[in-house]
Amino acid sequence: MDQSGSPQEPQGTQGLPSCYRHPGRETGITCTRCERPICTDCMVDASVGFQCPQCVRTGSGTGHAPTANQPRTIAGGTIAADPFLVTKILIAINAAVFVMVLVLGDRFVAEMELIGYARNPQLGGETVGVADNEWYRLLTAAFLHEQVQHILFNLLSLWFLGRLVEPELGRARYLAVYLLSGLGGSALAYLIAAPNQPSLGASGAIYGLMGAFAVLVRRSNLDMRPVIALLALSLFFTFTWDNISWEAHIGGLVAGALVTLGMVYAPSARRNLVQFGTCALVLLATVTLVVARTASLT
Repeated sequence: MDQSGSPQEPQGTQGLPSCYRHPGRETGITCTRCERPICTDCMVDASVGFQCPQCVRTGSGTGHAPTANQPRTIAGGTIAADPFLVTKILIAINAAVFVMVLVLGDRFVAEMELIGYARNPQLGGETVGVADNEWYRLLTAAFLHEQVQHILFNLLSLWFLGRLVEPELGRARYLAVYLLSGLGGSALAYLIAAPNQPSLGASGAIYGLMGAFAVLVRRSNLDMRPVIALLALSLFFTFTWDNISWEAHIGGLVAGALVTLGMVYAPSARRNLVQFGTCALVLLATVTLVVARTASLT
């Protein structure tokens, strides 16, 4: 007797699995939380992919009977009443820093932008940069913008991508992806760009969210072609437009994708360990790049 099929499938079925609520109804769709097969009548739209009615009802992400557990995202995060809160806060922080730029002017930008090692005329010709122990620039530069069109484009991108990624990861994990992507982008720019070349902007973190979204789409077994097209178009602009730090874009993209891989593919039995370990490894790689570059400059 053939035992390769699902217990819900009629005996001898060799095709797609059957919907767990409608035995015999073949489907290629799975719930993004419990991964059980669901048909088109059962699937419920989520930010990325679909969920089964039972996971939506219980919010446990386990597919079992209702429990006292809090609702969980695909990465194990708590489902919050406002699934976009962190995105709103990040937008507000970027906007507040931009107001400070308008009020305080070039000197404030010179103190916060990413620069490796140089004498800055805006600061009286003193030596400044990450190599001069100003590591804070790796993070502050990721919230800094000078031009209206620059911040508007980045904040619109953040709002679009944040609404797709934050609900799927949960607040803490989403924030970790954002910050580590921003740091990863700054670290690669510091490593490769000229030490006297300043850069700023949230693009590294935003490209990290783009990488995170690509991983989420792959994890949900959805069509990757639109995501690949978006990435290809974004990278085309990265390498063809002037005055763009391609290093920050690539560094953020890679960091965001790696962190999200650890978030959504971590086995449930060791989820926290794998997720914290992935974040720690990406942070360690970032620090290693910064230390190596600093040593070469000083």
